[in-house]
Amino acid sequence: MASTLDELNESSEKRPYFTVSQLWTDTLGRLGVRSLQLLIVGTLVGLVILALLNLTVVVIPALIAVILACALWPLVRLCRRVMPNVLAAWTVFLGSLLILGGIGTALVFSVINEWSTLVEQAVEGFNQLREGAEQLLGGLAFVIDQDQIDSMLATVTGFLTSAEFGTGAVTTISAAGTFVTSLVLLLVILFFLLKDGDRIWAFFVSWAPDHFRAQTIASGDRAMHTFGGYIRGTAIVAAADAIGITTALLILQVPLAIPLGVVVFLGGFIPLVGATIAGILATLVALVANGPVVALIVLGAVILVNQLEGNFLQPVVMAQTLSLHALVILMALTAGTVLAGIIGAVLAVPLVAVAWSVIKVWTGREEIEGLGPVDKAQLQIEAVGDERRHQLREAKRQEQAEKAAAKATKSSDDMESDDDNA
Repeated sequence: MASTLDELNESSEKRPYFTVSQLWTDTLGRLGVRSLQLLIVGTLVGLVILALLNLTVVVIPALIAVILACALWPLVRLCRRVMPNVLAAWTVFLGSLLILGGIGTALVFSVINEWSTLVEQAVEGFNQLREGAEQLLGGLAFVIDQDQIDSMLATVTGFLTSAEFGTGAVTTISAAGTFVTSLVLLLVILFFLLKDGDRIWAFFVSWAPDHFRAQTIASGDRAMHTFGGYIRGTAIVAAADAIGITTALLILQVPLAIPLGVVVFLGGFIPLVGATIAGILATLVALVANGPVVALIVLGAVILVNQLEGNFLQPVVMAQTLSLHALVILMALTAGTVLAGIIGAVLAVPLVAVAWSVIKVWTGREEIEGLGPVDKAQLQIEAVGDERRHQLREAKRQEQAEKAAAKATKSSDDMESDDDNA
């Protein structure tokens, strides 16, 4: 009996081969825990996005106000040197409303007044292009359903000339009451950000733990510079595009030159695709009003302006602001358009740029001087590739030398055996 108890005690002291804790500590368990964490984080992010989409009346004005405040903050700091904070805020706020608001309102109303004619000209230009394409493809085995094309054109034309599209294109909010509420909220938030923006940011920083405070301050600084630089840089680039294309339209005496220039300027705030679509619209109007020769000249002017912008102006103006790959910009535009329409397309790129700037601050990837982490990694990849190719060449050279030595040894052995036989 005693021996049996001793055996049981000894077996209880032995660690079993399999334990429940191993379910969480082995490779599969760690992957399961990490997957569960990712699911929880993804669920929380989805809930936050869903809540923000249901509060667009508050979220969109707040985001626009923050971006505009970042762009106008250098003027506020300049005015604070010679006047109190409240007076500096009022000066910048009212000055911005009078200048930007007045010019913007006049331009937008000029586009709205000429919008029906603009759409008719564009549709007529598309019809001419379609007829040319049908004549070109007439001898080929392509079948174009005329009824579907006419139905699509009628739908697009009716929507573009409707009041609903005019309201949605300018405000992206269908109800006039909601638009007024959002506009008033935007102006109120913008004024308080211009007046007490530094104090509001200091309040949020005060809640950050001491060991994270430096990264928090750096994140806010990068966000402010990214937002402000993006708006200022985009406005400069869009104005250059609008001036260049409008000048070409005026020289060629294309009708609706000023409204088309306004459309080009507004389209410049949608990266990659906005200016291109506006240029196509100007080309279609020139095709209808002035014929194919002038349309080709306008198309050449649009291409020239876009090339000058992409290769010279934009790298100089926005080199330090928008360090995003074109694929990232395209994906952000698509996601922003799906989630929030035109406003989403306008806000998506600066938000992604700010998010990337903040991520670089918190991950230590921000390089003030010298090469960035991606450039260093690329150089390392090239160095490893060069080293690998050098090793392969050396190994091949050594193998050839060994083969030559073995061949020489074999030849000498054969000669010795021939001498022995002789």
